[in-house]
Amino acid sequence: MGQTAHVIAVVWSAAVSLAAWLWLLLLQGLFWRTDVRLPPRRDPEVWPSVCVVVPARDEAAVLPDSLPSLLAQDYPGRAEVFLVDDGSTDGTGDLARELARGRGGLPLTVASPGEPPAGWTGKLWAVRHGIALARTREPEYLLLTDADIAHAPDSLRALVAAARTGGFDVVSQMARLRVASLWERLVVPAFVYFFAQLYPFRWIARQGSRTAAAAGGCVLLRAETAERVRLPDAIRYAVIDDVALARAVKGGGGRVWLGLADRVDSVRPYPGLGDLWRMVSRSAYAQLRHNPLLLAGTVAGLALVYLLPPVALVAGAVTGSAAGAVLGGLAWLVMTGTYLPMLRYYRQPSWLAPLLPFTAFLYLLMTVDSAVRHYRGRGAAWKGRTYARPDTVGDES
Repeated sequence: MGQTAHVIAVVWSAAVSLAAWLWLLLLQGLFWRTDVRLPPRRDPEVWPSVCVVVPARDEAAVLPDSLPSLLAQDYPGRAEVFLVDDGSTDGTGDLARELARGRGGLPLTVASPGEPPAGWTGKLWAVRHGIALARTREPEYLLLTDADIAHAPDSLRALVAAARTGGFDVVSQMARLRVASLWERLVVPAFVYFFAQLYPFRWIARQGSRTAAAAGGCVLLRAETAERVRLPDAIRYAVIDDVALARAVKGGGGRVWLGLADRVDSVRPYPGLGDLWRMVSRSAYAQLRHNPLLLAGTVAGLALVYLLPPVALVAGAVTGSAAGAVLGGLAWLVMTGTYLPMLRYYRQPSWLAPLLPFTAFLYLLMTVDSAVRHYRGRGAAWKGRTYARPDTVGDES
């Protein structure tokens, strides 16, 4: 009797998992497709002015591979780069000046905002300082880009043309992250896959949709919109600043577009599992709004949707439950099929797709670790700076 109940539980759990995957496949904004690239665009008659703001903290290792690509932008209008050295101890600011010296291209200003006051995350304090400097030039657009992002020569003009043609207040591209080490191959494509599942790109651009997100490494923002919705002051406490920025713009009536990049790449290496673990765990619990119920639901959801299919397949085969094995196998097959396009986008072999349950288990552990760090009072740590827990920051309006 006990074994029969166990078999029935496996069958029903596998059936629920399969139903969840069919719903994700058909009704979650086709999140698994990777064809959302820069929208149709045409060159404007007059190119608007743009200021590029680059927050940088201890970025000397990656700056030689990224900053020259910004200074070499082939942009027909007026453009200028502001690199904000956010308390670096590795000579980031001096290196930036050296890289720009005698190179030509876009003019570069290097500035430092000092330590952020209470209630600000360091990156956003640096962005605020950069935007304040940029506003003296009265630009029409701001390009917010991270110090580890390398841009193709036509990146800026493509972003501006897309924003002007589509009437978007934000045009953001998710930079292609590095996938060189074994752990990067296992974890990085899944990171973008999970992000797209949470924030389907097609829904973000749809007028009337509440879904809003951006990719902080490459955000073209209309300057007038930033001033109107009080950016970045309105999101000064945000650890996940890119999503918060998009929500502020969309909540203020603006239009947001987000898609995958073709020639915008992150040059930051994450060679080991520990590096990737820190990248995810520093903000995972913030994504859940530091809510224990959302954490419990996320853990249960990850287990049901990603871990249960292979477990049901094996359990069904061991117990002789053909229904459990078939349902679990079908759910695993759908999961694998939805992951293949992202692996192709990252130019990775197809045999990695069936390993997605293992990767999802790693993400489950990272999320739990993020919550543990939060409740131990350690907050979100990044580049030697620990941010206060939200309930210790004060007014967050």
